[in-house]
Amino acid sequence: MPETALQIDPRDNVLVALAPLAAGTAINLGPNSYPVIENIPAKHKLALVDLKPGDLVTMYGMVVGEATQPIARGGLLSTRNVRHRAGEYTAQRYPVSFALPDAASWSGRTFMGYHRADGQVGTRNYWLVLPLVFCENRNVDRMREALEEELGYGSSHNSYRPLVRQLVSKQMVNGDRIAHEASTHADRIFPNIDGIRFLTHQGGCGGTRQDAQALCGLLAGYIHHPNVAGATVLSLGCQNAQSSMLMDALRARDPRLTKPVLFFDQQRSGRETVLMTGALEQTFEGIVEANRITRAPSPLSALTVGLKCGGSDGFSGISANPTLGYISDILGELGGKSILSEFPELHGVEQELINRCATDEIAQRFFDLMQAYSARAKAVHSGFEMNPSPGNIEDGLITDAIKSAGAARKGGVAPVRDVLDFPQYATTPGLTLLCTPGNDVECVTAQAGAGANLVLFTTGLGTPTGNPVAPVVKISTNSQLAERMADIIDFDAGDIITGESTIPQCADQLLDLCLDVASGKRFTKAEEFGQNDFIPWKRGVSL
Repeated sequence: MPETALQIDPRDNVLVALAPLAAGTAINLGPNSYPVIENIPAKHKLALVDLKPGDLVTMYGMVVGEATQPIARGGLLSTRNVRHRAGEYTAQRYPVSFALPDAASWSGRTFMGYHRADGQVGTRNYWLVLPLVFCENRNVDRMREALEEELGYGSSHNSYRPLVRQLVSKQMVNGDRIAHEASTHADRIFPNIDGIRFLTHQGGCGGTRQDAQALCGLLAGYIHHPNVAGATVLSLGCQNAQSSMLMDALRARDPRLTKPVLFFDQQRSGRETVLMTGALEQTFEGIVEANRITRAPSPLSALTVGLKCGGSDGFSGISANPTLGYISDILGELGGKSILSEFPELHGVEQELINRCATDEIAQRFFDLMQAYSARAKAVHSGFEMNPSPGNIEDGLITDAIKSAGAARKGGVAPVRDVLDFPQYATTPGLTLLCTPGNDVECVTAQAGAGANLVLFTTGLGTPTGNPVAPVVKISTNSQLAERMADIIDFDAGDIITGESTIPQCADQLLDLCLDVASGKRFTKAEEFGQNDFIPWKRGVSL
């Protein structure tokens, strides 16, 4: 018979209900029996001991809240009787070590990826079209409409489509077109191009110079991304985010500038038709070259995996998140990289992560970034404790510390090898902490900008979030969600809750799926829907 409640850590003074618990029943854990004195919904918590106002609530072995009213043993914890409380932390490390999973069975595994000149390996092969400033969004959209339909990537109409059709016809006459009849995308002109990605945004001018620099850093990360073969950049000309600023940021990531980047300036071009004709013709030539690359075997060390949760519930920290943590640890042992972000959702586990930092310098950097982020939130009369959404609270995450303690489990138990600020690029094998908001799209946008060529995204409530360049694999924390929203869920970790599977078993199955996705054998639900969300973080207070 499956367990109905779980004590996550022996130090915890609460249990998590794995199924609805009726008042008047009892829970047997080992030799102990605990009464249930009121109805406890699944995913919520009940007290193991009597709690009086001021008593600390512990979960995952750490402080996650404070009782504000008396809570009897067997009673429900809620926002009516518990408030947010997190443990104190300093930059001082108290080094710890944990047993890591055995990665031997994965050491010889490979995926089929696109090998880039700079040594990175892509899981997809895209061409990017992006603006340096919002003034060019319309022209980016016009290029999208013209290219996607004629090249077999979409359905639209505009006046520039005949030009693209002429370019296609000319290419076929020249005999350079690669045969695509055997391709799974037989309607596409370029079978080795997974798509053309068009990014638009609301930045580039009118904000601070720091905003422009951050935007250029992010866009440089996307151009440098292993899933990108090259890029077309549209500029108005007079904006804060200058072409030279973008090139400086790109050179910092790729000193040899190994990818083609095509710049087009509207103010220098004069008429729109001059700008657009030149951009379309040269972009087409770039895509022809990018189509020549094919997939080749690649080791798992070539993976950089973003670790994300969104629409989280009371099961997130028990099923899907620790499954990601297990995978993160395996990849780290094999020389791969993983990125844990969402700094507002690491509040309460700071000291645990500081203790896991590989050096004092890395620990200090994490401490400084957390302190600065918290100070910005407090300056506008907010704070990390405001992070949980109504959906989080309804499904058992009643404090930010509870949410954070579960969210941090995506990072496994391996040492923290690096700490980055937005929009820096991840280069160190192992686990990296990247400063981003908890906001789903802002976070995934930043993780892809840091080089994630695959994103693992857990959800208990359901969210369709995707990304233009990185496949986003959606993992449900419970089987009810996987059944209810099957159109957006790629993998179900709910068997861990029912006891039908373990975290290592689930991780092995999910990593197998990841290799299929990375090899292009499978596409994620977000990819199939064309869910290409892109929102740059402007470094304001976003939780």
